Amino acid sequence: MSALHHLSALEQGDLIHNGEVTPQELAEHYLKRIERIDPQVGAFVTVRQDTHVDNPWSPLNGVPTAIKDNIPTAGLRTTFGSRALEHFVPEVDGHLVTLIRNAGLVSLGKTNTPEFALSVYSDNDVARSSRTPWDPSRSAGGSSGGAAAAVAAGLVPVAHANDGGGSVRIPASACGVFGLKTSRGRVSPGPLGVDLFGLTVQGAISRTVADAAALLDVMAVPMPGDPHWAPPLPAGETFLQAAQREPGKLRIAAYTESGFDSVTADPECVKAFEETRRLLVDLGHDVEDIKDPYPQEVIGIFQTLWAAQSLRFRVANEDELRPITRWWRERGRTLQGGAVIDAMYDAQLLARKIVTELARFDAVLTPTLAMPPVAPGWFSETGDPADEIQRQTRFSPFAGGANLTGQPSASLPLYWTPDGLPIGSMVSGRPAGEAQLLSLCAQLERAKPWKDRWPSP
Repeated sequence: MSALHHLSALEQGDLIHNGEVTPQELAEHYLKRIERIDPQVGAFVTVRQDTHVDNPWSPLNGVPTAIKDNIPTAGLRTTFGSRALEHFVPEVDGHLVTLIRNAGLVSLGKTNTPEFALSVYSDNDVARSSRTPWDPSRSAGGSSGGAAAAVAAGLVPVAHANDGGGSVRIPASACGVFGLKTSRGRVSPGPLGVDLFGLTVQGAISRTVADAAALLDVMAVPMPGDPHWAPPLPAGETFLQAAQREPGKLRIAAYTESGFDSVTADPECVKAFEETRRLLVDLGHDVEDIKDPYPQEVIGIFQTLWAAQSLRFRVANEDELRPITRWWRERGRTLQGGAVIDAMYDAQLLARKIVTELARFDAVLTPTLAMPPVAPGWFSETGDPADEIQRQTRFSPFAGGANLTGQPSASLPLYWTPDGLPIGSMVSGRPAGEAQLLSLCAQLERAKPWKDRWPSP
């Protein structure tokens, strides 16, 4: 039983299908690990085993997972990382929660997130700080830091996550796991989820590309009334099948210099990028260096939309919110309607322009982050929220672009620093192109496997 967590989610599903282990035995194995290890990594806000719905036709039947604590779970508290909502218990499940349960996966609880998922590090006032298992003095990243820490520490084999400006890929890089941000409209936010500006999408964090693809097959079922719909795969095809086939020769753009002022990638992040670039060339792909297509003004556009979006949560007492959350909401209240409309207009025009410029490429390679994992206190050490926002931009200048354009994007753990910190490389695909992106990511995984690389303990 001690080696169960070293298996992939799909391998665990095979054990269950063949009768070699039961879902309950698997859940108990992981719950014991959560009890022992989670105090060091802060992956979970709430731990509670879900009822198992047997679905023998699902490759993930009986496999443990977890749901990020900003998605409603009926009868189980959903805090959104906020003390103001610490005791909120939804009456309905999110659509993806229902899909995950119906596929036979067993949720072991709710994973950690910063308040209202607004930050790139997962600290809040309702749970422990999420830390990377590779160095628990450093942040797991955010806003899906709990999900990434859980998978990296072997507390679940695959986890739900979501991403509004890098929130899947940032913690995947910090925790040395695979993180997939889906295309706009691929996974429904329903029935209650609303993303005002099309930035936030659902995704998966896993130890293997195939596991993320299998979870995407479970989640990629739309609801009537969804504001965005990604084109479905051809009949009979799955994302898991896509991850199991060769991508063919692709044309890939690459850049490591951010177009933002005063933002320079750390040498270790550049090394990770360069190694991945060489690997792509060795695999036979055409790689062309380009300049960052995102102009400086995208920061202002994004921050205007982020500030306006922060107001969608209604709380009785603003004093219960963290300083950075109050800063965003205060900024949001100063915005006139015209400024928000202008930002929406500029965002859509810019996204169209960039996607058109990149249309000749099948994928784009960049660093995931501009810095290795940092201590969570680094972001807020000056006590100035404006400085904290600037530091968050310096930490993660690359990831938010794919949220603006709606492209699928993934962080791959292909590099570790000499002192053992994971550094992700980010590959973004064509709009609605998860199948090709997963095929490419799986090829990179086969060329330089990471599944069996584990932190201590």
